[in-house]
Formats: sequence, structure tokens, C-alpha cells
Amino acid sequence: MNLRNSIIVLLTILSTTIVSAQQDAQYTQYMYNTMSVNPAYAGSRGQLSVAALYRSQWVGLDGAPTSQTLNLHSPIRNSKLGYGISIVNDEIGNGVVQETYFDAVLSYTVDVSREGKLSFGLKAGGNLLNLDFQGLRNFDVEPVNQDNIENKFSPNVGVGVYYHTNSFYAGLSAPNLLETNHFDNSQQDSNDVQFLSKERINFYFITGYVLDLNGNLKFKPAILTKVVGGAPLQVDLSASFLFNEKFSFGAAYRWDAAVSAMAGFQISEQLMLGLAYDRETTDLGGTQFNDGSFEVFLRYELVKAFRNLVSPRFF
Repeated sequence: MNLRNSIIVLLTILSTTIVSAQQDAQYTQYMYNTMSVNPAYAGSRGQLSVAALYRSQWVGLDGAPTSQTLNLHSPIRNSKLGYGISIVNDEIGNGVVQETYFDAVLSYTVDVSREGKLSFGLKAGGNLLNLDFQGLRNFDVEPVNQDNIENKFSPNVGVGVYYHTNSFYAGLSAPNLLETNHFDNSQQDSNDVQFLSKERINFYFITGYVLDLNGNLKFKPAILTKVVGGAPLQVDLSASFLFNEKFSFGAAYRWDAAVSAMAGFQISEQLMLGLAYDRETTDLGGTQFNDGSFEVFLRYELVKAFRNLVSPRFF
């Protein structure tokens, strides 16, 4: 790959991440990773559910973003409460920027109709930020005259509301409400590069509907919309089929950004594997050093312990 192009793109990524506004990580398989964006989802599957996701973005570009998530959530028996734990780790520039979020989640669900359930979610936790300005040397870039940041802790809270039946769901959430300034040297009278790193509130709206096409085939269109100040509106449209409750396949489109292919395998009653591939539709997607983005998702559920609970399998 062309090292000069790699450096230019890396600096673009870093400026998007640590100058002006920050955005939460994006996921193609968000429909299987919902608790990362909406705390009200906790316990909605009716059983203990453990999910892990790995995303490698813009494979082939040295220093491109990677994300890892781990979620655990469950209803509390004989109550309207659900609980969960969420861990998200994002890295850019081979460790130049690393941010780890960890949250405890609580939800409360009420029956609003014979099938409809409305959940309210709250999460509390924080994140650890590491910024290694000297690490830019690895990309033949002069280091910024700025002290590194090591394990800087910032507290945060988030809220969400989530409605679902056996065939429909919709949710609105703001996973991080506190707009924390990590550092700001923009007012300094200096010839150095000016930086402002600030957490922005990301608002999410998700919805989807499952249609039974026949006894063995289901179809689910879904939408995720993300709004954050200082960044373009993100809209993800997806359409998936579920065959024989075992195999899912579909496609997605991220507005003015990427097209995606998805596949899922219900390996057993308890274990599911999901795969996704994104291809950029922007100028970045046409570069020879960008081989697209990949996701791997794995979910394990303790079905046997919750036999008396009914859970929608497709979201």
C-alpha cells in the first residue's frame, strides 16, 4: 500500500475522532447488538443472553479503527426488571487512540397491550481514554507537542425507551448524556496543532418489523438512525430473511457511506454466529488499500433456564 496515502487517511480518521466532535462506534449488525445503543433492550429477549462482536473497519489501511463489544443481559425472574453489563473498546491508529466504555444497565418493562411491552432503560458507567500523540511517529508523522493521555476516566449515564411485540420493535435512546471535554488546547497561543476532544450526545432511533412470508421464511426490514452534533446524519437501512429459524441472510445500506452483506447461523438452540461485510461507497472505498470492513458476532443464550419465557428470535 502507499504509505503516504495511509498517513493522510489516518490523520483524517484521527481528526474526525479527536477534533471537534466524537461519534460512537457504528455496527452493521446493530440489530443483534442493540444493548450497546439502547439500555432499555436489557432483558427483552426473555433469557440470559451473552453477545460479543468484533469489527475491523477499512481492512488494509494501517491504523484503521477496530471495535470490540461484550454484552450480558437478562430479565430478573418474577419481576419487571432486567439488568445488563456492557463493555465497548474502540481503537484507532494501532493504539494512538483507545477508548474503553463499561456500563451497568437496568431496565423496567410494563405490559401496554396483550403482546406489546414498553421498557425504560438506564445505564451508568464511564470510559477510559488513552491518547498517544508520540505514537504518530509510527506513521512517519511528527508528534504533536501535547502530553499523552493515559487512562483518563470520565463518568457517563445514558437512557433509552424500547417497545416491542413478537413482530415489531422500536426504540429511542441517548447512550451517553454527559458531554465531557477530555482536553482542549484550542485557546493556546501556539503554532502547535489545535485539538478539542469532546464527547457528544448521540441520539439513536431503531425500528424493525418481522413478516411471516410462509411457514419457513420470515422477512425483516429495519432502520437505525443516528444523530450527533457536528457530524452528518447516519441512516442504516437493512433487509434480512430468516429461513427455518436457522439461517439468516440479507443486505444493508448506510446512507452515502457503504453497502453491506450479512449472514447468520443459529448453530444450536443456544449459539448463534453472525457475519457482515461492508464496502464503502465513498471515494475511500475505491482506494486500493481499503478491502472493506468486517464484523463477526457471537451470541450465547441460556435457553434451558428460561423455558417458560417467550422470546422473539429475530431481534
